[in-house]
Amino acid sequence: MKSSRDELIRIDSKGVAHPIGVRASQGMRAREGAFRMMPSPPHVVFLRLTGEDGTRDAVDGRVVRLAGELTTPGAICDVLALLGQAGWRGELIVADTAHTRAIYFDQGNVVGVHTTCDEERLGMVLYRYGAISREQLDEIVEKMNWGMRFGEAAAEVGALTHEKLYQYIGRQVEDVFAATIGVSDGAFYFLEGFDDDRLVSRHTVSVNALLMDGVTRMDEMRYFRQKVPAPDYVPVKNEGAAPPPAEFAKTYDAIDGKASVEDIGRVNGKGEFGTTKDLYALVQSKHVTIHPPRATGGPAGLVTLANSALRVIHTYADRVDKGQALRSSLASFAVGAGVYEMLFRGAGPSEEGVLDAKVVADNVVIVASGSDPENILKQMLHEYVSFALFSAGTAIGSGKEGELKKEVGPLLAKLRPQA
Repeated sequence: MKSSRDELIRIDSKGVAHPIGVRASQGMRAREGAFRMMPSPPHVVFLRLTGEDGTRDAVDGRVVRLAGELTTPGAICDVLALLGQAGWRGELIVADTAHTRAIYFDQGNVVGVHTTCDEERLGMVLYRYGAISREQLDEIVEKMNWGMRFGEAAAEVGALTHEKLYQYIGRQVEDVFAATIGVSDGAFYFLEGFDDDRLVSRHTVSVNALLMDGVTRMDEMRYFRQKVPAPDYVPVKNEGAAPPPAEFAKTYDAIDGKASVEDIGRVNGKGEFGTTKDLYALVQSKHVTIHPPRATGGPAGLVTLANSALRVIHTYADRVDKGQALRSSLASFAVGAGVYEMLFRGAGPSEEGVLDAKVVADNVVIVASGSDPENILKQMLHEYVSFALFSAGTAIGSGKEGELKKEVGPLLAKLRPQA
């Protein structure tokens, strides 16, 4: 997790700069050389490489024409609009703590992009939009590791034509531009000019058009997240619903109750944003319900998750000599509910209060009787752990109960069934 001190540098009373954070130390080591301290306000230090002669030469890097901080999503939009209107030729670099993106401008148009974000690299763009398979992507990457250019490698594995590749480079431009607009904590630098060899292929896209699309995406995605929280959520068709409007048919047909939003985006060729937009409409029209992500490891993974919560609950109860009372209470709950006897048969719980994940996973297939066993299990485990939390909470006192809920809450939330 990022710390506020990661990028900290202290300048002492003698003017000596000392890197405090790890990122600051790495950044300074990567910039070894003689720099000129440019005129700046008292609270800002602006250095640029000049070499030992102190004079800015062509070999010292391009001129910085614009620079500044970014503190909110969309803050870069005014800068992008200015660059489009001014018609400057150059490279806009936008960096945050995780990624660096570059957008190349020429005469009011964007002509190319570059990104260090893995999900935005060309291969992943092709994969996310369903243009290539995972196996093809891995084969292309392997060929590139041997020095082959992406286009050559893609053509050699028979993934797609040069014409198609060119189209998807255009999509990469749109995606990187939209991601740049969303940067909320970072800095930007506009450098004069650029080397055309930096461009994989040259596109000519209006800055204004990209701005409108990017801002719309940002606003709409915030709106869509109310119904489709994340790309790993799973849409499920509602029984008895009439066929959806034709514009959503491709997305609707790809829904099988197991594929995530991201998976469907590869099948229908619309990517995450386009698919999320379709699914929002399908939820509104009652054609689809959005379920939380399926657990890693299937039913056994759900039991393991429940066991983590149960172990903590029992530990709290045992500390105040209420463990045996909790175990008795849980046993009565399981017998009273009936179906738990079949679900937990041969699976415990153990003295720690945990269950045998494999046995429960096998038993739930019988309990589900043809329904989705994972969803059935999630509901039953959520009820069981919730009752355990309630029983322990009443026994250990309000102070400790608050601590217990805070520790178990995130685990229990992952077991919460879809309403």
